[in-house]
Amino acid sequence: MATTPSAVTANKAELLAIADAVAREKLIDKAIVIEAMEDAIQRAARARYGAENDIRAKLDPETGDLRLWRVLEVVEQVDDHFKQVDVKGAQKLQDGAKVGDFIVDPLPPIEFGRIAAQAAKQVIFQKVRDAERERQYEEFKDRAGEVITGVVKRVEFGHVVVDLGRAEGVIRRDQQIPREMVRVGDRIRSLILRVSRETRGPQIFLSRAHPDFMRKLFAQEVPEIYDGIIEIKAAARDPGSRAKIGVISYDSSIDPVGACVGMKGSRVQAVVQELQGEKIDIIPWSEDLATFVVNALQPATVSRVLIDEEEGRIEVVVPDDQLSLAIGRRGQNVRLASQLTDSQIDILTEADASEKRQKEFTERTEMFQGELDVDETLSQLLVAEGFTSLEEVAYVEQDEISTIEGLDEEIAEELQSRAKEALERREEAAREKRRELGVEDAVAELPHMTEAMAVTLGEAGLKTLDDVADLATDELIQKKRVEPRRRSDKGRAEEKGGVLGEYGLTEEQGNEIIMAARAHWFEDEDEAPAPAASEEDAGADGDQ
Repeated sequence: MATTPSAVTANKAELLAIADAVAREKLIDKAIVIEAMEDAIQRAARARYGAENDIRAKLDPETGDLRLWRVLEVVEQVDDHFKQVDVKGAQKLQDGAKVGDFIVDPLPPIEFGRIAAQAAKQVIFQKVRDAERERQYEEFKDRAGEVITGVVKRVEFGHVVVDLGRAEGVIRRDQQIPREMVRVGDRIRSLILRVSRETRGPQIFLSRAHPDFMRKLFAQEVPEIYDGIIEIKAAARDPGSRAKIGVISYDSSIDPVGACVGMKGSRVQAVVQELQGEKIDIIPWSEDLATFVVNALQPATVSRVLIDEEEGRIEVVVPDDQLSLAIGRRGQNVRLASQLTDSQIDILTEADASEKRQKEFTERTEMFQGELDVDETLSQLLVAEGFTSLEEVAYVEQDEISTIEGLDEEIAEELQSRAKEALERREEAAREKRRELGVEDAVAELPHMTEAMAVTLGEAGLKTLDDVADLATDELIQKKRVEPRRRSDKGRAEEKGGVLGEYGLTEEQGNEIIMAARAHWFEDEDEAPAPAASEEDAGADGDQ
């Protein structure tokens, strides 16, 4: 039975209506849906006329008219009857066709059977799904760092899946606030941590435990932060328990701490409620690190702060009765203060600090006595004046020693001479130990390298230029820092750092050492043997 014109019109209208509906529902371009339909029709036509044919379909997005055709290449001799045609056959389809042209062979419309229709449906669904995923990725890829509100859709293996309206996000277990009860249907705010493109669609990772989530919440509650008058310079969190933020005001008439607290604590309480009762310490930020450390350790009282810039450590002395307050329950207060100041903080009582100073004084005194062959009084005098090593005695300006009360230029000159001799003895002893360890002389000759450093490398199993060359700069010079281990290793910690971290090398010096160690790699390439002469060349040379 022939199809009536009205029925054809209805089918055209239906195709366009479906395309419009899908595009609106999935929030994608209608052209993508039309393209998916064309692809599905092409596949169905290939199944009908043969997969070997190069069949194209075109659906008019305005009228719904569908055109179907086969593309044929005009050739002199036909090898593939499905995709090629000779000149005589081509001219029957298109006047003036010549070798090398591609011509169009119109095909009649096809009837979709059940299997063909199902296959077409799958193709369209897949294309639309891919377009939807790409749209989601494009929408969220630049929104990392934003706070977004969604509805809890489900909880899987401890991970919370959140419906964000046009996409889904996931709050992994380690990014949730501990002991927070979340139920399906709850509205929840979280920080967009990162967005990654995956084969199964974009993955939007959310967080409620990141310090930046707390920063963004304060920006929403405190207009001065949003306007840039007040800035949160540092933040540290123990999610669900306690947090610290360091704030600064760029307007001298506005108190940054008071503005963040709000009238009767209204502003900070709004953030605390969102963070499930997390206690927040708001402290004034200071460019002076010592002052900031004192503020960060509140509510504990600090007696004094000693900063070791070379080691990246801060030693804080507190009264005996303030020790437990400064450390906090399970080390929480000092841990948050360390994160806030980005420094390793060691807490000592007055008694501990005094004992440590006495021990260091005694050790340095004995060292100077033994190395410089001087009496205890002179050694103590040097230590009291701030000399801590033989290098300092050997290479400071002579005036710094001779001006010490009780010393003169002659004694200063003799002390410096003895210090240099002692350093030479140390260097020779280190050289012998380095050779015993089997460290190559070439390693000891690297720039900035001392025999003591070479010994340290040898003890770490690095004995050749290749061993050093394989290291990254951080692996060589990064200063050692004490880092806590996993939660299961309570109370224990481990030191992490570069092999030569204790020697205070700069990043530039570390790079120079590694590049010098790698230099022989490039020399080997330059010295590669030339290609062997051919037999003809050899014969020609022999004839001469």
